[in-house]
Amino acid sequence: MKNFYSRLLAASAVILSILLIVLGIILGQFFHLFAEDVDPIIQQKYWVFLLFTLVLVYIVVMFVMAKLLQQYVQPIDHCTDIAYQLAQGNYLARAQVEDGQMNQQMSLAINQIARNLQENSILRAMEQERLKTLISSIGSSLLVFGRQGAVNLVNKVFEETFHRKSEDLMGKTYKDIGLPTDIEKEIETIFLTEEIRSFQSQVHLANGVRHLEVYGAPVIGENGNWLGIVVIMHDITELIHLEQVRKDFVANVSHELKTPVTSIKGFSEMLLDGAVEDPALKKEFLEIMYKESNRLQLLIEDLLRLSSMEQGSFEITRKPVDVVEVFEQSMQIVQAKLQAKEMEVVFNAPASCIISADHDRLVQVMVNLLNNAIAYSQEGTVITVSIQKAHECVDIMVSDQGMGIMPSELPRLFERFYRIDRARSRESGGTGLGLAIVKHIVEAHHGIVTVDSEVGVGTTFRVQLPVSKEVIDY
Repeated sequence: MKNFYSRLLAASAVILSILLIVLGIILGQFFHLFAEDVDPIIQQKYWVFLLFTLVLVYIVVMFVMAKLLQQYVQPIDHCTDIAYQLAQGNYLARAQVEDGQMNQQMSLAINQIARNLQENSILRAMEQERLKTLISSIGSSLLVFGRQGAVNLVNKVFEETFHRKSEDLMGKTYKDIGLPTDIEKEIETIFLTEEIRSFQSQVHLANGVRHLEVYGAPVIGENGNWLGIVVIMHDITELIHLEQVRKDFVANVSHELKTPVTSIKGFSEMLLDGAVEDPALKKEFLEIMYKESNRLQLLIEDLLRLSSMEQGSFEITRKPVDVVEVFEQSMQIVQAKLQAKEMEVVFNAPASCIISADHDRLVQVMVNLLNNAIAYSQEGTVITVSIQKAHECVDIMVSDQGMGIMPSELPRLFERFYRIDRARSRESGGTGLGLAIVKHIVEAHHGIVTVDSEVGVGTTFRVQLPVSKEVIDY
């Protein structure tokens, strides 16, 4: 509307100028009417007629000019204003559809452009949101560098891994954000060669050493333009740990199998070489071979049992079980070892303690804990077994007066083949898998097993098993 009035004012000035020129021409043509001998009344009438004519012509011309401006110029100004709003990013602006074919076509075209821009804006916002969600959901650290090596994009995983904030990294080069030296060199190589690189890096962070699988690649635009590079760092620390556990497991199994096999082979060769003629020596060798074969059988059985547990192929058959009866049955199994070392077991428990569990598996847990306490205790010492029943769980505690365990060794205590005293454990016939089996059985019952130990004082294993409501009511 402002443009309309300014244009109308400009047109008025032009028309007024034209009328003044016309007035001058008319006065020049009728100059003789203003001579002194002409009657003043006639001159006055002429002036009135002239002014009236000019005013009438001015009004008519202004009316015509206003109609022309309103019909042709004002729609153009309106569409120009809408186009300016669209250029500023206001895609909700719409032009009014005026009468007239030309004005309608122009307004409809402007509105179609506005709708297209609005749809493209919505689509772009959705794609940006998807990309943002995708980048945030990636379980790996991600960095995007521009052509000049400055950081353009950082995801949350990188921030959490390296303890950096994205606002502190944006705009900085890869040399200024504190990346490990080997990663910086590889990024520089990618910038120089524009080739894909893949490598592993060991990074020292606040939460310890982390192993990263780093992948870097150049970012190429649709027209083949080189836009920068993207770097993805995947944490493979757990995989490295699992690979080391696998290697240790293979080495330990090989060693544990090799020892009894070597003994059996050596004594059988000695028997074949003539020791069979000496009855006493023959009996001694056969007893050793029998002991080693039993140990080999136990090892294989424990390996198969542990493998079955880890693969989830074994089943827990739950039924009401008296934990006190489980302890009594376990005592019968380990009684011979207790007598051999002249050890005593002190039992503290209620008359009965019923839980929902697998009877045979609990016997296996109790036997393994008792065997462990016997193996690492001195002769003539006491083992204390306590059973306490709470509202939601049952605590089973097995305490010994043995050598104790260093605090640094406690986290590894339930690993396969891990022994505190390898010589004593092997001498007692242990396979090194008992505590690992205990852990798997307890966790299969949705329980937990913990250990507390003091060097030179003794060790206490605590097993907590849940008690279902049905068993409490039993």
